[in-house]
Amino acid sequence: MMTERERAMTKVRMYHFPLIEATLFLDTHPNDRSALEYFKRMKDMYEKAVNEYTMKFGPISARDVSDDASGWTWVKGPWPWEGEK
Repeated sequence: MMTERERAMTKVRMYHFPLIEATLFLDTHPNDRSALEYFKRMKDMYEKAVNEYTMKFGPISARDVSDDASGWTWVKGPWPWEGEK
Protein backbone atom coordinates (compact mmCIF):
# COMPACT_ATOMS: atom_id res chain seq x y z
CA MET A 1 0.00 0.00 0.00
CA MET A 2 1.39 3.38 -1.00
CA THR A 3 1.79 6.21 1.47
CA GLU A 4 0.40 9.66 0.78
CA ARG A 5 3.94 10.83 -0.05
CA GLU A 6 4.43 8.01 -2.55
CA ARG A 7 1.07 8.76 -4.19
CA ALA A 8 2.01 12.44 -4.50
CA MET A 9 5.37 11.54 -6.11
CA THR A 10 3.63 9.12 -8.47
CA LYS A 11 1.37 11.97 -9.59
CA VAL A 12 4.40 14.16 -10.26
CA ARG A 13 5.99 11.41 -12.35
CA MET A 14 2.70 10.73 -14.13
CA TYR A 15 2.70 14.26 -15.57
CA HIS A 16 6.47 14.60 -15.99
CA PHE A 17 6.73 11.78 -18.54
CA PRO A 18 4.17 13.14 -21.06
CA LEU A 19 5.62 16.63 -20.60
CA ILE A 20 9.02 15.37 -21.75
CA GLU A 21 7.46 13.42 -24.62
CA ALA A 22 5.50 16.47 -25.77
CA THR A 23 8.69 18.56 -25.62
CA LEU A 24 10.52 16.08 -27.82
CA PHE A 25 7.63 15.95 -30.29
CA LEU A 26 7.49 19.75 -30.48
CA ASP A 27 11.22 19.84 -31.24
CA THR A 28 10.43 18.22 -34.59
CA HIS A 29 6.87 19.54 -35.05
CA PRO A 30 7.01 23.13 -33.73
CA ASN A 31 3.87 24.26 -35.56
CA ASP A 32 1.57 21.49 -34.34
CA ARG A 33 -1.12 23.43 -32.45
CA SER A 34 -2.69 20.40 -30.79
CA ALA A 35 0.72 19.24 -29.55
CA LEU A 36 1.39 22.70 -28.15
CA GLU A 37 -1.97 22.69 -26.35
CA TYR A 38 -1.21 19.22 -24.97
CA PHE A 39 2.22 20.44 -23.80
CA LYS A 40 0.66 23.41 -22.01
CA ARG A 41 -1.95 21.18 -20.35
CA MET A 42 0.69 18.67 -19.16
CA LYS A 43 2.95 21.50 -17.98
CA ASP A 44 0.12 22.98 -15.91
CA MET A 45 -0.73 19.57 -14.42
CA TYR A 46 2.94 18.84 -13.69
CA GLU A 47 3.46 22.20 -11.99
CA LYS A 48 0.31 21.69 -9.92
CA ALA A 49 1.48 18.21 -8.84
CA VAL A 50 4.95 19.56 -7.96
CA ASN A 51 3.43 22.41 -5.94
CA GLU A 52 1.15 20.02 -4.06
CA TYR A 53 4.05 17.69 -3.27
CA THR A 54 6.32 20.57 -2.23
CA MET A 55 3.69 22.07 0.07
CA LYS A 56 3.21 18.79 1.94
CA PHE A 57 6.59 17.07 1.79
CA GLY A 58 9.23 19.62 0.86
CA PRO A 59 11.18 20.32 -2.32
CA ILE A 60 11.62 17.68 -5.02
CA SER A 61 14.75 19.35 -6.35
CA ALA A 62 16.92 22.28 -5.33
CA ARG A 63 15.00 24.56 -7.71
CA ASP A 64 11.86 23.92 -5.65
CA VAL A 65 13.37 25.29 -2.44
CA SER A 66 11.42 28.17 -0.97
CA ASP A 67 13.26 31.47 -1.01
CA ASP A 68 11.97 32.55 2.37
CA ALA A 69 14.21 33.33 5.33
CA SER A 70 13.63 30.02 7.13
CA GLY A 71 16.87 28.52 5.81
CA TRP A 72 17.99 25.97 3.27
CA THR A 73 15.21 23.37 3.34
CA TRP A 74 16.67 21.16 0.61
CA VAL A 75 18.71 19.17 3.13
CA LYS A 76 15.76 18.35 5.37
CA GLY A 77 14.99 14.67 4.79
CA PRO A 78 14.01 12.32 3.62
CA TRP A 79 15.28 12.96 0.09
CA PRO A 80 12.57 12.66 -2.60
CA TRP A 81 14.12 9.46 -3.99
CA GLU A 82 14.27 7.80 -0.58
CA GLY A 83 11.36 5.89 0.81
CA GLU A 84 9.73 7.00 4.01
CA LYS A 85 11.54 5.80 7.08
